[in-house]
Amino acid sequence: MTLFLLRKLVVFLGALAIMSGLGVASGRGAERDVSSALVSTVSNGPVGVWVIPVRDVIAKPVFYVIRRGLKQAEEAGAKAVVLDMNTPGGELGVTLEIMKALDKFSGDTLVYVNDEAISAGAIISSVADEIHFAPKGIIGAAAAVSGGGEDIAETMKQKINSYLAAKVLSFNEGKGYRAQVVKAMMNADYEFKIGDTVIKPKGELLTLTAVGAARTYGEPPVALLSAGTHESLEAMLTSKYGVNGYTLTRLEVTWSERLASGLTAAAPILMGLGLLAIFIEFKTPGFGVFGVAGGVLLALVFFGHYTAGLSGHLPALVFLLGVSLVAMEIFLFPGTIVPGVMGVALMLSALVWSMLDVWPDKMPRLDGDTLTMPLLNVALAVVVAVMTAVALGRFLPKGWFWDKMILKTAMGGDAGLPASGMGGSVGVDGRGSEGVDDLFGAVGVAVSVLRPMGEVEVSGRRYEARADLGALERGDAVRVVGRAGRTLIVTSEVK
Repeated sequence: MTLFLLRKLVVFLGALAIMSGLGVASGRGAERDVSSALVSTVSNGPVGVWVIPVRDVIAKPVFYVIRRGLKQAEEAGAKAVVLDMNTPGGELGVTLEIMKALDKFSGDTLVYVNDEAISAGAIISSVADEIHFAPKGIIGAAAAVSGGGEDIAETMKQKINSYLAAKVLSFNEGKGYRAQVVKAMMNADYEFKIGDTVIKPKGELLTLTAVGAARTYGEPPVALLSAGTHESLEAMLTSKYGVNGYTLTRLEVTWSERLASGLTAAAPILMGLGLLAIFIEFKTPGFGVFGVAGGVLLALVFFGHYTAGLSGHLPALVFLLGVSLVAMEIFLFPGTIVPGVMGVALMLSALVWSMLDVWPDKMPRLDGDTLTMPLLNVALAVVVAVMTAVALGRFLPKGWFWDKMILKTAMGGDAGLPASGMGGSVGVDGRGSEGVDDLFGAVGVAVSVLRPMGEVEVSGRRYEARADLGALERGDAVRVVGRAGRTLIVTSEVK
């Protein structure tokens, strides 16, 4: 592999690897963040317990840390996960995603209401195997409202309540009164009775304190909602597993989850610009800025998806393999097609893979629901790349920068320039080159490596040039056989 190819690959792969490394250090590294993202073992017991906070408003960053925490706990073989809950509620869509993620965890799921699980917090809690309370904990008031907190239209509210009631019931078959309790929290028109006792009359929403949630009803007596009240989360775990019966790991929402929320939303744009930058890097002599820019943009994409708890860092490695195959096609085996096609396929597949919700030791469901959004995002990224390239070709001022990028040639078009003849062409030194039609058939020398782009010297002057077939090394004798735009087309001149 030539020094030229090594430089191109090192520039791009270095940028991507560095940024991906930051992603692993920050995404997995909720563990080392100043907000005490990962707190390690507090005892040597056999039961691994991971504690994930649910704080403030239920939104994307909270979902990302929950999903990532659940997957890491699953991978670490944890037997239980505890949601340390203190939230006023939040987005319905995010709530449903969290419910599905909790249901996928193979161990025990617990909630510690510390001190509020209101609205979306109550609905999320209903999915857990057990709900425990701090002494001042409260849970309830889960009616659907608009994003601004206002009431929504009655018909829409009925639809949402009906759907949520069915969803909650599907997660809570055989869990005592829980489905009825949550329905009473969501629907003011529902009268909640156990026997002759009215727990909640029509016209209001149910909200329970720790004491109310622990009251028992029926024969045999069953607690309304609570599995216990404890002074602290550690006291809850000690009560359940014993003094030395568990190890404890804590996660926190860090800057990386908040950043991931923005990065995942902008993923199609970042992917499109990154792919275009890589293409330009491979098609330009000199320059490393496009390789760096492409590497950084795509590393941000993989970092965002990793931190959001999606596929992890393996897709980035597959993407690097794809880039290497494309580089082999361009620099080592031009015209063979197969490495290039395989490389592009691997690159696009890796981008799709990075957006799949993959769980440890489980194959993702490759159905329409799973693949639709990743495929749409990658397709949109390709559209962004093409439209940006067209915009650059049309609106970027001509000059030395344009000449270096040679986008028109790289994109396969000459933008209306004559197909034959070279009058008016511009050399590398920037001076006019009238009479260069005489260069057709002229012999010169390559002053840089042509893979396929580079520079040649003909008749004492330097020109941008492209190898007509294969690659040329510095010092090789060349013959001018044509031009494309402002670029000479040359072939090897056998001495």
